[in-house]
Amino acid sequence: MRRWAPRALSVRLALMFALVSALLLGAIGFYLYHSLQREIAWRDDQALLGRVQRMQAILADTQSIDALRERPQLYENMLGNRDNLLWVVDGNGEVLIEINPPSLPRPALPASATAQLVDDPSGAPLRLAWQQMPRGNQQLTLIAGKLLTERTQMLAAYRLKLCLALASGVLLAFVLGWLVSQRGLRPVRELARRTAAIDSQHLHVRLDEFHATTELQPLSEALNHMLARLERGFAQLSRFCEDLAHEMRTPLSNLMGHTQQTLQRERSVAVYEDLLVSNQEEYERLARMIDSMLFLARTEQDAITRQTVDLHALGEQLCEYFEGMAEERDMPLRNQAHGSLVADPDLLRRALANLLANALRYGAPGQPVTLTTECVGTMLQLSVHNHGPAIAAEHLPHLFERFYRCDPSRTLHGDSGGLGLAIVRSIMQAHGGEVWVRSDDTGTWFTLAFTGQQ
Repeated sequence: MRRWAPRALSVRLALMFALVSALLLGAIGFYLYHSLQREIAWRDDQALLGRVQRMQAILADTQSIDALRERPQLYENMLGNRDNLLWVVDGNGEVLIEINPPSLPRPALPASATAQLVDDPSGAPLRLAWQQMPRGNQQLTLIAGKLLTERTQMLAAYRLKLCLALASGVLLAFVLGWLVSQRGLRPVRELARRTAAIDSQHLHVRLDEFHATTELQPLSEALNHMLARLERGFAQLSRFCEDLAHEMRTPLSNLMGHTQQTLQRERSVAVYEDLLVSNQEEYERLARMIDSMLFLARTEQDAITRQTVDLHALGEQLCEYFEGMAEERDMPLRNQAHGSLVADPDLLRRALANLLANALRYGAPGQPVTLTTECVGTMLQLSVHNHGPAIAAEHLPHLFERFYRCDPSRTLHGDSGGLGLAIVRSIMQAHGGEVWVRSDDTGTWFTLAFTGQQ
């Protein structure tokens, strides 16, 4: 179950600030309350012990108890208020002197030769101190008591004030925390405002001014990286749309131009047949282009199914498939692939077929096209090599872009419309691998690199 939390970050911070303040103020209040309680209790106990000792001194200076009874002001003034009690009890349990304004029953205490401090055993809110002293031939017990009602009321009032102070402090902490968080989160709101203002026309804008704030630096850097990726993707998409329009316009213009020219006047059946054959070639070119684009879309979106593929057997299948094209161009196919690979069989076959078709299309006649494998650590490399003119260095970084051709004016039969190598790169990206090209005077190598292979 998801825990409830306020949606506003400033409110969350204010609540956490208030919670911390409540814990801190509560701990301070708890300490002050118990310190005051212990201090008051200690002072009352010392006062009780002092009264017992003063009463003992008075009895020691008095000739008889009867004389002391006749002068009650000697000890009544010592008590001072109605919360203080006093008993003087002889050895037979008879009360000789009693100061008891609330008329409480005399507490029954164990005999002891030393003064003690206890609460009333009967449960009354009373604190007692007593001491036994010899007087003549009898043993007297001096008992001093103090009612705790006033102390309890005072501590209750103090607790109430502490609770009110704690509640006021927490509320004030929440308000101040909210104000502080509102001010502290101002850069975040400014970052959000600046980010929201960036549209497709301003993808070049960066958020570098927020790097001065330590907490916002990782976020601004991440947003800058995202904007850079979006800018590259948007530019690539724009180029793709332009290239697609150009590639589609050429065959459509050919179809319309030839058809309009033929229909300007009556032609023979042979001319119409030639027109249909020419149109058929353009239709096939459009169909291959559309199929390649759909294949690219599926490859980028669909999950791949990995299986163990025998590379030598796959190479034999592809060599047999391209045998007719290779014989026509006098370019023997050599299958030197070996080992196995965990990959999607259909996608791998498509990638190698595109590379072999590209090698046969642009290779030198009379020279072989070779399929080889090489293991480098945990990486397995599949390479297609053909002899022929070296590809210029300025073209190598762009060969795997969609609709890119080294020579746009050169269109061969069966051309994939500039999407063949783009399909190869998309297949390798789906496998988490790489594809690269190397070209020099000894030929051209297209290499598929699969990582994580044994």
